[in-house]
This record gives sequence, C-alpha cells and structure tokens, in this order.
Amino acid sequence: MTTIDQPADHPANHPAEHQIDQAVLRAQDPTGRLYNDDLAPATPDSRQWSSYHLFSLWMNDAHNVGNYTFAAGLFLLGLSPIQVTLGILGGVLVIFGGCCMSGFMGQKTGAPYPVVSRITWGIWGANVPALVRGIVAIGWYGIQTFLASVALKVLLLRFIPGLAPLADHRLLGLDYLGWLAFLILWAIQMVIVSRGMDAVRHLSGWAGPAIWAVMIALAVWMLWQAHWSISWTTGGAKTPLSTGEQWHQTLAAVGLTVGVLATLMLNFSDFARYSPTRRAVVVGNLWGLPVNWTGFALTSVVVSAASVKVYGQAVLDPAQLLERIDNDYIVLGGTVVFVLATIGVNVVANFVSASFDLSNVSPRHISFRRGGIITSILALVSMPWNLYNSPAAISYFLGGLGALLGPFFGIMVVDYFALRRERFSIRDMYLPSPASIYFYRKGINPLAVVAFVPAAIIALLLALVDTFNAVSPFGWFIGAALGAVFYLAVARGRVRILPDREQSLRRALPPEAATNAPTTAQTKADA
Repeated sequence: MTTIDQPADHPANHPAEHQIDQAVLRAQDPTGRLYNDDLAPATPDSRQWSSYHLFSLWMNDAHNVGNYTFAAGLFLLGLSPIQVTLGILGGVLVIFGGCCMSGFMGQKTGAPYPVVSRITWGIWGANVPALVRGIVAIGWYGIQTFLASVALKVLLLRFIPGLAPLADHRLLGLDYLGWLAFLILWAIQMVIVSRGMDAVRHLSGWAGPAIWAVMIALAVWMLWQAHWSISWTTGGAKTPLSTGEQWHQTLAAVGLTVGVLATLMLNFSDFARYSPTRRAVVVGNLWGLPVNWTGFALTSVVVSAASVKVYGQAVLDPAQLLERIDNDYIVLGGTVVFVLATIGVNVVANFVSASFDLSNVSPRHISFRRGGIITSILALVSMPWNLYNSPAAISYFLGGLGALLGPFFGIMVVDYFALRRERFSIRDMYLPSPASIYFYRKGINPLAVVAFVPAAIIALLLALVDTFNAVSPFGWFIGAALGAVFYLAVARGRVRILPDREQSLRRALPPEAATNAPTTAQTKADA
C-alpha cells in the first residue's frame, strides 16, 4: 500500500511483471539471438520517465519544421484557423487513445516495440513490422535533418556572409554550405543518441519548454506585425472552399494528423516501458497530445494567417519566414528553435525507433547505440534532400511503407487486448527455441500473416492509386480496422495465451491470487 513515505512511483509499488530476473533471460539465450541489455525488460531503477518526461517528449515531437508546414499547408488549402485546429484536435484524440494502448503494452512488459511485437508476430516474424517502422524512421530522420539544415543555412548566411561562396558549388545535389549545415546537425544528433536513452530523457526535459517559449515569441511577433488582427474564419486559399469541401477537408485533416503520428503511435512502447505507472502514461499523453499538439497547431496557423496579412501570402517554410524578418534576434531565436525542434523530433520519433528495430534484427551484434550509428549512416547515404525534392519518392516509398502501419497497429491491439487480455510470458518473448509459445511456425505467426496481407494490399491501394485520392487521408483508419477485423476472425480461439507452466500455476492459486499473479516466467522455478 502506498504511504506518505512511499510514493506511488516507488519500485516497491511496481507490478510483479516489472520485477524481472534478467539473468534468467540472458542464460536461456547465450548466443544473443533475441536478448541484449538494451532489448531487455526495463528494471524498476530504469523506470524514470514521469508524466512530465512523456509530456516533454510530445513537445519535442510536435514542435518541428514538418509539423509547422503541415498545419500551415492545411490553412493554405482553404481551411480557416479554427477548422485547422479542430481537424488536428480530432486527429490527436485518436492518437491519444492509440498511444495509451501501445504505451500500456510497453509499461506492463517493460519491453520495446520490436520485442512486444514478438507476442503477435512470433520471435522472428516480429522483424517484419519492426523493420518497416525502422525504414520509415530512417527516411524521415534524414528529411527532418535536411529541413532543419535549411534554417541553419539561413542563420549562417545572415551572420557569416563570408560563407556565401560555398552556396555556389554543389555535390550530389546539395551545395557545400548545405552540406556543412546538414553535417553539423547530423553530428549533434549522433552524439546525443550515442549516450543512450537517459540522454534522450534529459534532452526532452529541457528542449520542449524552450521550443514552446520561442514559438510563442514568434507568434506574438507576427501578430504584432499584422497589427494584432487576423481572420479566424477565412482560409489561405485564393478560391474559398464550399461548405461540403470544408467538411471534407476538416475530416481529412483528422485522418492526415493520424497518418503523421501513426509511426510513433505504433512504437510508443519504446518510451512507455520506462514509465513507473500507467497513470504516468495517461497523464503524459493527455498533456502532450490534446493540449500540447493542438496548441502548437494553433500557434502555427496563427503565424501562417499573420504572414498572409504581412507578406501578402502564406509562408509555409519556416526558413523562408526567417529570411523575411529584419530583426536579427528573432532570426537567431527562430533558427535555434527549429534546429532544437528537429533534433528533438528526430531523436524521439526516428532515432529511438530505428535503433531498437535494428538491434532486434541481431541483438548479439547490434546494441541500441550501434543501431543509432547505423541509422545515421543510412540516413546520410540516402541523400534526403533528393528524397524531399521528389514528391514521387516520398509518396510511393515512404507513403507506401507508412500505409502498412495501420494494419500492423490493428492486429497488435486486437491480439494483445481482445484475445490475450494483456497476458503474456516474458520468458517466452526472449526464448529462441520451439519451446517458446511465440515460436508459432518456424518463429512466425501465420495467423498474423493471413490477416495482414489483405489489409495491407487495400491500405497500399488507397495510399498509392490516384483513383482513391478522396479517401486516401483515411487510409490508416481503414487499414487498422481491416487488420483488426481480419485477425480477430482468423485468430479467435486459436491463440495460445500462456505456456503450460504458467497455466498450471494459475490453476493452483486461489481466484484472487490468480488474477494478480505475474504472467511472466522470471522466477527461478521457471528457469
């Protein structure tokens, strides 16, 4: 029982599944095919991510160039500031529910997303959703870094004009000054991730509030320039939308917002595994999503609406906005905020996921830090400026991969909550042999494959075929629903929830004790 001297987050109050004997897991996998220290369940001592840290994580994820451009783009389509804000709020409410579910998985198991996926996909099959998520993360890591390097390049030219000649020479599609700005940001992020998840927690803790302060200052500056008067009911399109178009675009904004955040929703267990309680997950997500994300969207669209009045057109690229401002302090502060924002969102939404995903492929050889280094190198080799400048590449490659996230999420949620009722075996998640209940058929769950394939085909068609442009913003919802329904249809009554040793233990306990018994295999008797 919690007392005044023993707070709720005290290790003694952690549920039984947090108390993991990692020596048992390490001993059953001496070759490191499924286990390393980074993929191991989080220990009570490592569960230091409070509600504030998760809130700060969302601040870092929301406040970046891409999301500013996203909100401003909706305004330019013709939606009013109020409609943009409502559309994004609707999307983040969906994300809030999804992240609480995936967060509960991570918080209860203590495991990152690739390991949690072993429950549904099998000990080897889990590499499929993990690598798809990892490839998307690597692609967006490079693109986000490039977008921030554009802002850094503006700063360098503003304060060090002597660097201008570097912009006259190009290498592999990028001028020398662009290379310099990109590599500076690339190196900073490499240093942060090389220090592990604790560095990520500290970065989120101070960068998020700092970014908010500068964004508010930028919004106030633009409003002052616009004489404190903008239209809250008029969009930025030259031709006003009809009432029907306004409804469709507002609903599309909901779907697009979910699409933007679907990646982090899928792997939110990577962070929630370090939370001490479910309450910390819910409260952190509540402040970070409906409150923070909606607030940032409102701030972004206010800046866009003000730019129409001040400059005669909506400025979608923050770097271009900074170029137009004649106040050096605002330029300096604005550039710093976008650079910090990119580092924050890359570390949170891209680096962490890709590092764990790559580590899961070969735990013995790839640690979290080594996975981060591989992520950085692959992002650099992909030359993200060329990806960003090719709408077809983004649409067909990253868009196609992103469309698969809906079915992955739907299948995972139905399997964990509806069929297994949050019961699992930690030991079997790290047991690389047919003795594991998650070995299924040669390490792959065929039921998940049967449900995923038709749902994925439909999701890809909606995302990539022009005929379905009207419904493509809702592709994630359709893919997730189909994946969930198909999996429920083929897997109901056919899922083995616990190994025989744990089933026997539960039958031997009184009803109340059986309900609270750990669903893991960490005891010495199980070794």
